[in-house]
Amino acid sequence: MYLTKEEEKILDGEYGEVLRRCMNLLVSLGDIYGAEKLIPINSAQISGVSYKTIGDIGLEFLEDFAKENVKVKVYSTLNPAGMDLDIWKELGIDEEFAKKQLRIIEAFKKMEVEIGCTCTPYLVGNLPKFGEHISWAESSAVSFANSVLGAKTNREGGPSALAAAIIGKTPYYGYHLDENRKATHIIELDSQLISNINDVGESFYGALGYLVGKIVKNGVPYFENLYRLNPNNDNLKSLGAAMAASGGIALYHAKNLTAECRVKEVIDDKVEKISIGVDEIKEAYEKLNTTNEEPDLICIGCPHCSLMEIKKIAEILKDKKLDADLWVCCSLHIKSIADRMGYTKIIEKAGGKVVKDTCMVVSPIEDLGYKKVATYSGKAAVYLPSFCKSDVIFGDIEELVKGR
Repeated sequence: MYLTKEEEKILDGEYGEVLRRCMNLLVSLGDIYGAEKLIPINSAQISGVSYKTIGDIGLEFLEDFAKENVKVKVYSTLNPAGMDLDIWKELGIDEEFAKKQLRIIEAFKKMEVEIGCTCTPYLVGNLPKFGEHISWAESSAVSFANSVLGAKTNREGGPSALAAAIIGKTPYYGYHLDENRKATHIIELDSQLISNINDVGESFYGALGYLVGKIVKNGVPYFENLYRLNPNNDNLKSLGAAMAASGGIALYHAKNLTAECRVKEVIDDKVEKISIGVDEIKEAYEKLNTTNEEPDLICIGCPHCSLMEIKKIAEILKDKKLDADLWVCCSLHIKSIADRMGYTKIIEKAGGKVVKDTCMVVSPIEDLGYKKVATYSGKAAVYLPSFCKSDVIFGDIEELVKGR
C-alpha cells in the first residue's frame, strides 16, 4: 500500500508508540483488503465503549492510549456505554461495573472524543455530507450514514475507528469505492403488503430488515417500492439496524428514499430479484418473538430514539400506569429536549424511565433480573437472546406499552 513520507514516519514510530500502533492497524487492514492508499476522513464514530462488551482488557487498552496524551484529529463521537452515566444507581447497576465504565469514559474524554454516548450521532451533530469519507463503527449508524445520507464508510471495529480518528485517515477500500456500492439484490414488496399501508407500524421495518438481512447476507439490497409505504427517517433507521444485525448489511438503497440512488445508477444488469409478501413478514414476526409471556421490561430505543419517537410514547402513556418497567433509550442531547418538552415527565409519571447514554443490548440487564424484554427493534430482537439471555416480545409501541 502506498504511504506518504509523513505516513511512513508515523509507521516507523517517529511520532510515538501510540501513533505507530494506530498506523500499523490501518496499514494492516489496508493490506488485507487490498487498499491502494489511506484517505482523509471527516469524522469518526467509535464503538467498544460498554464495559460489558470490552471488559478489563479493553479498559486497559484505552487507558494505555489516553495516558500518552494522544488526541483525535477529527470530530469523533462515542457509542453507547453500559449504563446511564448519571442515574446508574437508580437503575440498579453494580458499583464495580459503574466504576470501570466511568474509567472507560474518562479515557475517551482525555483523547477528546465527544462523550455523548449514542448510536445515532447523526441526530446530535455528527452529520456527514453526501459522498464524504468517514470512519464509523456502530452497525446501525454505518447503515444510516451510507444509505440515507450517502456518506462513505466501512463497518469498522472499535479499535480501527479509534485508530482512524487519531490518525485522521482510513484505508481506501470497500464502501469507500463507488464500484462496491452497487446493489446486489432488488427487493420488491408484493401488492398485498403495499395495500396494507395503514397497518404498517414501527415493528414492520424491524421485521422487514431482519428478513432481508437473512436473505442478502453482507450484500447491498435495493428496495424497489418501499417508498410507497412512505417511511420516515426513524423507519429507515430501524430497517437498516435490523439488516445490519441479521445479515451484516452496511449499505442499502431505496428508490425515492435514500441519497445515492437519487443521483446515480446503483443497479447492475445482473441482479437477483426477491419478492417479499405477507407470509414472509408473518414468519419474521414469529421468529423474532421467542415468548408469549408478559414482559418484565419494555425497551424502546435500539437504535436510540429520536425526539418524535419519545413524543409518541409520551402521547400513548398520558394518564396511564405501566404494568412493566420501561426504558426509553436515547442520547443526552435528545433527552435534554424531551425534558424541556415535558415528555420525560409524562413517561416517568406512567412508571417509565428515559434512559440516556446506553441501551438494553450493551447494558447488563441480565444482572438486573430482567428475563423477558419487549421491543419493536428488529436489531434488539436479534441480539437480546444471545447478549442478554432474554426472551423477546416483538411488536408495535401500542401493543408493548400497555397501561391502565
